Amino acid sequence: MTSASGHRRRVVHPGAWWMWATAMAVAIATTTNPVLLALVLAVVVLTVVARRPYAPWARSLRLYAALGAFVVVSRVVLHVLVGMKTSDTIVLPLPQVELPEWARGITLLGPVGLGGLVGAFLEGLRLATMLFCFGAANALANPKRLLAATPPAVRDIGTATVIALSVAPQLVESVQRVRKARVLRGDARRATRVKQVALPVLHDTLDRSISLAASMEARGYGRRAERPFVTRFVIGLLMLGGALLTCVGVYGTMQGFGAEGVVSDVPWWTTAPVLVVGIVASVVGVAFAGCSMRRTRYRRDPWGLLEWAVVACGIVTLVAVRTVLEDQPDARNLSVSPLAMPVVPLWLPLALVPALLPAFFTPEPERPRRTSAPERTLDDAAPGRDARALRGAIS
Repeated sequence: MTSASGHRRRVVHPGAWWMWATAMAVAIATTTNPVLLALVLAVVVLTVVARRPYAPWARSLRLYAALGAFVVVSRVVLHVLVGMKTSDTIVLPLPQVELPEWARGITLLGPVGLGGLVGAFLEGLRLATMLFCFGAANALANPKRLLAATPPAVRDIGTATVIALSVAPQLVESVQRVRKARVLRGDARRATRVKQVALPVLHDTLDRSISLAASMEARGYGRRAERPFVTRFVIGLLMLGGALLTCVGVYGTMQGFGAEGVVSDVPWWTTAPVLVVGIVASVVGVAFAGCSMRRTRYRRDPWGLLEWAVVACGIVTLVAVRTVLEDQPDARNLSVSPLAMPVVPLWLPLALVPALLPAFFTPEPERPRRTSAPERTLDDAAPGRDARALRGAIS
């Protein structure tokens, strides 16, 4: 993008937005405090509204909101069907269905208490909030720029990941184009809108996929330099062995800290070196794998103080929220048996202030420049409402 003066406007690196959103999701991963979840949703929405680009793919937040609502409803329905019922205030006196002996331990229907219903709603809200955080990252970061920023060694994995993450934005963009085309044709019917939109969207998706594949092939995508067998074997051994050692080290280190209700005979300092060796082996393997791949970029996305500031805001928020919840255990989860009001320490809302700062110090998205539309005549008008409106204006 270029501004009116001809200079390209500074754009935040997509990796910074993804790290910020990941920190927000991790901050509320272990809490069901409705006040904290609502505050995180408010911070995410304000940031997206203030800093999302003026692009069709950036308007996918509604899709993630609908997905979050579906998650909440599904969690509540599952609790009513097969959830563990409590003996508190009954709000749905449903009959309990007797199951065979082999299904012992599963309760189908039965009286639904208020506490269990609220608990299921909050668990669904927590998962929906985490999905909404990643949806915000999709709305703030361009998926194509995110693909260009992936390291060469993990190009294939990065391509698959970016394609999976960009499904929702690209789907929203296709639906918007199809709807605009239908409006220009004067078709304002709503009864069969889904049937008339689904097929053009699928056709548009196929056309864009073929066009993208041809463009990537023309640019030499997928070309690899020749490497001897020993080099490939060593690189694969480093990456696979590093991943396995990292998993073992993470598990052993977490067990060694001695979580609540877990007794471990292995101290954490004996498994921490395994974790370090695994991380080092993975980094070395990725570095060697990337040396044999040639990639050219027309314009690199810079990573400077602005990106570090965005990431720091997310990390500071994560540490602050976790610290407050550790100091105030009652504020972590809402008591549902008996049902009580949520505990909100004074420092909890203040811990989310750093997460809101990127909405102010990051550059504003560039607004699309308006072009003067050519003068329209009656013959150029689209059938339907546009033609009737133009006839009324002429008369």
